[in-house]
Amino acid sequence: MSIVHLPGLKKMIEEISQTHNLPKSAVQQALREALLKGYERFRRAQRMDRFHFDEEYFDNFEVDLDVEEEGFRVLSTKTIVEEVGNTDHHIALREVQEVASEAQLGDSVVLDVTPDQGEFGRMAAIQTKQVLSQKLRDQQRKLIQEEFEELEGTVLQARVLRFERQSVILALSSGFGQPEVEAELPKREQLPNDNYRINSTFKVFLKKVREGPHRGPQLIVSRASAGLVVYLFANEVPEIEDEVVRIVAVAREANPPSRHVGPRTKIAVDTLERDVDPVGACIGARGSRIQVVVNELRGEKIDVIRWSPDPSTYIANALSPARVDQVLLINPEGRQAHVLVAEDQLSLAIGKEGQNVRLAARLTGWKIDIKDGAKYDYEAEHRKIEALQATASEVSAPLDDEEEDLDILDRDHTDDSELQLEDSTLEEE
Repeated sequence: MSIVHLPGLKKMIEEISQTHNLPKSAVQQALREALLKGYERFRRAQRMDRFHFDEEYFDNFEVDLDVEEEGFRVLSTKTIVEEVGNTDHHIALREVQEVASEAQLGDSVVLDVTPDQGEFGRMAAIQTKQVLSQKLRDQQRKLIQEEFEELEGTVLQARVLRFERQSVILALSSGFGQPEVEAELPKREQLPNDNYRINSTFKVFLKKVREGPHRGPQLIVSRASAGLVVYLFANEVPEIEDEVVRIVAVAREANPPSRHVGPRTKIAVDTLERDVDPVGACIGARGSRIQVVVNELRGEKIDVIRWSPDPSTYIANALSPARVDQVLLINPEGRQAHVLVAEDQLSLAIGKEGQNVRLAARLTGWKIDIKDGAKYDYEAEHRKIEALQATASEVSAPLDDEEEDLDILDRDHTDDSELQLEDSTLEEE
C-alpha cells in the first residue's frame, strides 16, 4: 500500500495535544478529517469543470493515519457490480474475482486510492491546514460541552464579563484549553438584589447546556433556582453533607410577581437522629450558618421548617412564622386544607400579597385556605364538604388512558422554584 509521508507527524500531534489541551486521539481524528478534505480538494482540482461532485460524493472515502510511519493513506469502500458506472464508488466483479474468487455482486471491498506524494498538491495541503485548525476548534468545543454536560445541575463560580440586552454574560472556568467559557444569565434567572458589576463574582446554578451554533456550548445559568439554595445549605451545614440531616423540599420565589415583595424561600428539613435538631443545625449558633446563605443570596428571606409525615403538622410548620391553631384536612384526596389561625395571625399567615401561604402550598403540595378561627363555622363548612363530595361522586367517571396520562403529567409538573428531595438527592418534579 502506498503512503503520503508527513515528516514530523508524531511530534506535531504531541505539540498540538499539549497546546490545545486535547487528547491525542482527538487530535488524530481532527487530522484525519482535515486530510480527507485535502484529498477532496485534490480530486476536485483534477476534474475541474468536467465533473460535478455532490456533498455526499466522498462519503465512502476515509483516511488511515499511520503515526509510526508518519504518513497517511486514502481508502475507498467500493461496491462490486457487473458494469462499472463510477470508478470511485464501484468495481467490476470480474476484476475482484481475479484476487478473491468468492466475491459476489453487492459485496463491498476497501481499496487503497492514495495519490502519489508529488500529486497531492500545494492547494490541497493548504486546504488541509485550514480545515485542521477548524476541526481542532470543533474538537475543543465538543470536549468543553461534554465537560459542562457532566456539571449540569451543579453550582459553579462565575465572573461577570459584559451585558447583552437584559442578560448578564458570565465567565466559567474550563479544563480544556480555553481558560474561560461564556455562560448566559437571563433576566428571569437573576436576583433583584444582585449588583452585577464587571469582574464581580457569583455562585450560579448550571441549569442547561445546549449545543451552540458557532462559539461552542451555550450555557444557561441561574441565581433564582432552588438548586442554588440546596447547594449553599449543603455546603454550609456539615450535618447535611454527612447525611444526618436531609433536605426534603424547597419552595423558592426569587422573583416575586410584585416589586413590593422581596425574594423568599422555604426549606423543609428532617433527620432520623433523635438527638439532632435539623432546623437548629441549618440555622447554626446565633444564626451563623443561615446568615452565610442569606448573604450569598443578597438578603433573601429564608424560612427553615421541620418536615413531618403528618400533613397537618407539616402544613402548620410550613406557615411559619405564623402560629396555627388548627389544620383541617377537608379533602385529603384532593389535598385541600383549611388552616385556622387567630385574628392577629391572619396577615402573618397569608403574608405580604399572599407570599407566605403561596410558598407553604408549594412546599407541602396542599391547597391551603387561611381562615379566622373565631369566625369559622364548622357546621356550614361540613355541609359544603359533604355537598362537594356528593357532586363529585355523581359526575366521576373512569379516566381513559389518554386522560389519565395527562392527569399524571399535570400533577408531576412544577416550576424550577419547587424541589422535592429524598435522601438528600435533588430531584426536580
